[in-house]
Amino acid sequence: MKRNTLVLFVTLFILAIFGWAGWANWEYRRQAAERFLASAAKGELVVDAAGAPQYVSPLLGKPAPAFSLEDLTGKRVSLASYKGKAVLINFWATWCAPCKIETPWLIDLRNQYASQGFEIIGISADDLDKGDPEKLATEKKEIGRFVQQMHMPYPVLIDGDSVSQPYGGLDELPMSFFIDRSGAVVDVQMGLTSKDEIEGKIKKSLGAGK
Repeated sequence: MKRNTLVLFVTLFILAIFGWAGWANWEYRRQAAERFLASAAKGELVVDAAGAPQYVSPLLGKPAPAFSLEDLTGKRVSLASYKGKAVLINFWATWCAPCKIETPWLIDLRNQYASQGFEIIGISADDLDKGDPEKLATEKKEIGRFVQQMHMPYPVLIDGDSVSQPYGGLDELPMSFFIDRSGAVVDVQMGLTSKDEIEGKIKKSLGAGK
């Protein structure tokens, strides 16, 4: 009887240790996630001399955060593979009305400046049900349908939310980051602007006027 009691005590003790270790591991991951979110680049809106709101990103002048995402065929594409090019990283979504206005401008500008070493990487911020293969397939089809309808000639990647934090979060779409040939962020655009303004920032990423 005493032996059975001792075995039960030891078993409960071991289970308690495993339980504590599991809680400690969860708590560590929670704190790590909070530290990451706290340190993530967060932009802010400021008012310029003319009284117009301007989005200021802490990424300006810094290397663009690295990422590797899948395209619609499942192929992984990394930002590093565009080293030496001027790149416009454009976060968008199929439900984003301003994105539908902006996309034809981006297509025209991409075709105009591609020969100078410029490329656009479109990153869809549409929600993805990764745990449901059937829903995921449907969501990919919807994104693919948008890409076809808009005749987007540049790479389109999915699961933008997974890389949004290093880029300051996606508080508004479209959100664009202009990267120069050295890989540094030279300008950021939040929300819809004009085609001329986008072109000016593309020229900046290409080094025009320096």
